[in-house]
Amino acid sequence: QVQLVESGGGLVQAGGSLRLSCAASGIIFRIDDMGWYHQVPGKQRELVASITSGGNTNYADSVKGRFTISRDNAKKAVYLQMNSLKPEDTAVYYCYSRIYGLTSLADYWGRGTQVTVSS
Repeated sequence: QVQLVESGGGLVQAGGSLRLSCAASGIIFRIDDMGWYHQVPGKQRELVASITSGGNTNYADSVKGRFTISRDNAKKAVYLQMNSLKPEDTAVYYCYSRIYGLTSLADYWGRGTQVTVSS
């Protein structure tokens, strides 16, 4: 069974930084896209940033220039460096990955990590 486990969330003041990490485990033959979404209560989950297996990145307009996504294919991990954090970045952040596991290609999600930015 494939699992994604996030870490690195927490409470930070506006202008501060946090680094989120997510590692995949289980029977994995290939990892395609990886990324981060966030969700606030009452709203849909939204894409923050994504990265292909080749390293191409995509960012939400609201985080461009402040957040950087990266991945380590050997460690089956994806990271999100968040700088110049704003109160509106407060949300639960979910790791996402499209993985070819034991039988098929499927989308997997972590349980989420809370990021709270105080003003």
